[in-house]
Amino acid sequence: MKHPSEASARGEVVAGPFIPATTSLPEITVKALVLGFLLSAILAGANAYLGLKVGMTVSASIPAAVISMAVLRFFREHNILENNIVQTAASAGESVAAGVIFTLPALVMLHYWSDFEFIPTMAIALCGGVLGVLFTIPLRRALILEAKLLFPEGVATGEVLKAGTEGGEGARYIALAGVAGAVLKLFQSGFKLVAGKASGAFTTGGMVFGYGSELGVALLGVGYIVGLNIAVLIFAGGLISWLFGIPLFTLLADPETVAAVTGGATGYAAAEAIWSAEIRFMGVGAMATGGLWALLALIKPIRDGVRSSLEAVRAARRGEAVDILRTERDTPIHIVLYGTLALAVPIFVVFLYVIDPGHLDISAGLYWGTLGIGLLFALVAGFLFSSVAGYMAGLVGSSNNPISGVTIATILTVSLVLLALLGLQVDFAVDAERATAAAATAILVGGIVACAAAIAGDNLQDLKAGHIVGATPYKQQIMQMVGVAAGALVIAPVLQLLFSAYGLGDVFPRPGMDPTEALQAPQATLMSSVASGVFLRNLPWTMIWIGVAIAVAIIALDKVLEARGSGFRTPVLAVAVGIYLPLELSVPIFVGGMVALFAGRYLRRRRETLGGDYEAAAARANRRGLLFASGLITGEALVGIVLAIPFAAAQSTDVLRLAPDGFDTVADVLGVLAFACFVLWLYRIARRT
Repeated sequence: MKHPSEASARGEVVAGPFIPATTSLPEITVKALVLGFLLSAILAGANAYLGLKVGMTVSASIPAAVISMAVLRFFREHNILENNIVQTAASAGESVAAGVIFTLPALVMLHYWSDFEFIPTMAIALCGGVLGVLFTIPLRRALILEAKLLFPEGVATGEVLKAGTEGGEGARYIALAGVAGAVLKLFQSGFKLVAGKASGAFTTGGMVFGYGSELGVALLGVGYIVGLNIAVLIFAGGLISWLFGIPLFTLLADPETVAAVTGGATGYAAAEAIWSAEIRFMGVGAMATGGLWALLALIKPIRDGVRSSLEAVRAARRGEAVDILRTERDTPIHIVLYGTLALAVPIFVVFLYVIDPGHLDISAGLYWGTLGIGLLFALVAGFLFSSVAGYMAGLVGSSNNPISGVTIATILTVSLVLLALLGLQVDFAVDAERATAAAATAILVGGIVACAAAIAGDNLQDLKAGHIVGATPYKQQIMQMVGVAAGALVIAPVLQLLFSAYGLGDVFPRPGMDPTEALQAPQATLMSSVASGVFLRNLPWTMIWIGVAIAVAIIALDKVLEARGSGFRTPVLAVAVGIYLPLELSVPIFVGGMVALFAGRYLRRRRETLGGDYEAAAARANRRGLLFASGLITGEALVGIVLAIPFAAAQSTDVLRLAPDGFDTVADVLGVLAFACFVLWLYRIARRT
């Protein structure tokens, strides 16, 4: 028999709906609308910071559910379905943030935008997000009911919602961890009394080996939530880059090439420069390959979902009585079709607004044709890759959905199409300005697809939670759109605030800013490099093909493990994430996964002591760990947003600095000790029975 916490994480502890289909409770209420809207806006900002910092976001469903339960308790009338509606809207903000921050900052990094304009940023987030909701409506039955995918975070959210009917313990754990994580972040990034990162490097045999770890606790929580399997794969991807890729590059490349890449840097800075300029492009190949592989696995579920939805519409038009349970009522498929066509208009207007024909300097006919192809590609790729994202969310959760991979595949493909279309008139290799405009066009298409894919994974995860508690699907789909609107309204101001306070990558709004404080925005940096590299013809295709080969090998290994019935699997996209993330970001994720492993082992050793109480005690311990980890993520991310305000106002990240000169060594020691204490704290919470 499986350990309950393992089973719950894999989505296997799923009984019938908590609220039967024959029972109707208020779901979309005024207070649910207001609270869902506000939480979506707040979580969009928090996850924008986290995503720009580390290149990944974490599903906001669990913290949103807990916060919702805590707030709704102040009202005399509330119920579990109302809580579910709130978290459905709130989690959409995180997903909108992911789609935007993985793509649109690339326009700043390309120097096509000097800041984040409100209207186009909001419009891309809104249109792409609503498309994501629409595209997954015909997939709900196929992926949640028929394919029996696990949707681990959806199951966890459903269990948290059910637990909320029993008391407020979950909210206390979220608050405790959130405050502690926030205080640590304040001392790290604000007061500079505690180090936020420890790193180093050594050289042997002509090879450079870099090592290090983030000391913030948000990634520790990420690792605990995704579990050991995914944490190990992300860490393995980091080792591929940092233990093998960088050393081999320094060994095999000629000294002149290495010197040109490193720019004279030594130690860890040299390793980072090599990873940024060369090695991370292995991640491009791996992500693109993984996205295509996931798409192939989705052909049958997509076909079946669309067929069943169309048949329901035909039956209704024939006047046939269709008795559909409340818990199975989706938004009608014809609204999906009409909605998609309607959204094509504002998307095209945004393309017209952002892409100046003078920058491309091509004929009017070719300009309009280019934008038309971009629109068509955005809609078609948006549907296909929303399906991929929804499917992968069912396998590994929303936090690991493949929006990076599918967006890279989108941008790479549309860039090659535009190069073939425009290359007859423009020699981009000698015209950098026009190459930048063409790359910006590809980024805009990628932005629509990324927002759609991000929302798709989140939507299906929330629908899984709703299936567990007995929610009405079409009402959740409405609230997803409300959450998308909230996130879209705040994302541009938040991005501008963060850019003004920290800078993005190697682009800064003013001189004299500290490059070590810059938000690296790894995905957006990658997108800009891919798009511009295609047009300037300087994309490192050798590294990309190596990444493709690595992905193929990982896929083959996963098929072998599947044939053997192994509980450990190797989804290629998790490894690809690790390949293009700096190693120090993979380490705390790995540590969080190890905490989940050892906490589970401790509980299994106590099986005989607990006796008949074992199942319930283990499930409670697992839930506490999930809630505590979610609090760590939420606290650190929110403080990152709050600190951005004084940083931007003072135009310095040292405005709150309390650390004296020469305090670096003490700060490093304090950082390591603080991180170790949080690791132990999380372990004790996760094993407490």
